[in-house]
Amino acid sequence: MKQHTSKNTGRIHSCQGFYNFIFLLVFSTFSASVQAQVNPGVYFAKQEQSGDSIIHELKITGAYMVHSVYELNPPKFIKTLGGPFSLEDGVIEWDLDFNSNHANDGIEKRAIPFRLREGNLNFEGELPLSFQKVKSKEQALDGAWLFATRGPDEGQERRGPSNPRKTLKILQDGYFQWIAFNSRTFEFFGTGGGTYRAKDGKYMEMIRYFSRDPERVGARLDFNYELKGKDWHHTGLNSRGEPLYEIWAKWE
Repeated sequence: MKQHTSKNTGRIHSCQGFYNFIFLLVFSTFSASVQAQVNPGVYFAKQEQSGDSIIHELKITGAYMVHSVYELNPPKFIKTLGGPFSLEDGVIEWDLDFNSNHANDGIEKRAIPFRLREGNLNFEGELPLSFQKVKSKEQALDGAWLFATRGPDEGQERRGPSNPRKTLKILQDGYFQWIAFNSRTFEFFGTGGGTYRAKDGKYMEMIRYFSRDPERVGARLDFNYELKGKDWHHTGLNSRGEPLYEIWAKWE
């Protein structure tokens, strides 16, 4: 009887260990799948406030996130924030590189409770927002770029990623945004964004918001582009009609 009991006990312990292993495996897989569902892309949410329709635009590329807030009618830029993020137990832990409102609120980090529901990315907390992802639209210039130098390239000094003074440009799913900032001091120099199209060496922007001059919203800008290695050579006329030649380096 003692030997029989010992064998049964061993089987029970073995079964318990097996079920524990299965539970941990399923839980880990579930947790990983939840985090994986926060997919890179462009997301939009709307906020109604005092009769105004406020647009929240979210760009997620890899482990970097940019949140911009603006109105279209009449055009009004409100704010933009961005930086690397991680996911921890249902919370987006966000370390900001820039915050256009930093001089007023001093915010350099944010922790945003979130939930994935019916394909939407929902921000919870003080300002609940439900973001819907736009359809993916791959184009030749997709990615994150840092302004490197004025062209042509003659071996001149370039502004590298270690330089705190940055101009970042994100192109993703048919939307673009540039942001000029200092990641060390949190000085903010400006931003603009909208939709874009890049094909066969031709690049076009339609401006939806511009922090420096709302009267430029709605303007269309046409440029030429050429990819040389990890550089994007950007040429044409700027919004003031002046010749432009910029070199942007892929930020990886």
